[in-house]
Amino acid sequence: MKKTAILFFIFSVVSCNLFAQTTDRKNIDVKPFFTPLEKFDPLRDAGKDIEMAIKEAQRTNRRIILDIGGEWCIWCHRIDTMFLKNPEVGKYLHDNFVVVKLNVSKENKNEKVLANYPEVPGYPHIFVLEKDGKLLISQNTGDFEKGKGHDPNIVLAFLKKWSIGH
Repeated sequence: MKKTAILFFIFSVVSCNLFAQTTDRKNIDVKPFFTPLEKFDPLRDAGKDIEMAIKEAQRTNRRIILDIGGEWCIWCHRIDTMFLKNPEVGKYLHDNFVVVKLNVSKENKNEKVLANYPEVPGYPHIFVLEKDGKLLISQNTGDFEKGKGHDPNIVLAFLKKWSIGH
């Protein structure tokens, strides 16, 4: 009986350690397929970025926003500033979407990639994609403008409308 109790104790300790190790492994951060960029970069491969964003969106159950613009674009900087000044809107954006900044500039117009989407009437422009890459909406960000910036309430309402589950 004493041997059985000792064996049971050893088995319990070993089992707990194995369970703890297994649980700890689940908590290790998984490296994302795509990390959002802070700036438009003419050297980026937009097709590859979209491909990686699709993988990340599928892994994390989010939709994709293609943010079309360039470093030369004042309104592109203004919408970025709105997200910085309104962290709850920025958090909602990144919690619910994989964001790809797709550069359009003299150095790289990304015409091949943009040929897959509706014509862009002005910048910045947003395409919302399903997590499989299918286009859901082409959105002129002029609709978000208020004065010399973008209205965070209008932007947040748009994001909520197009996020998964809403």
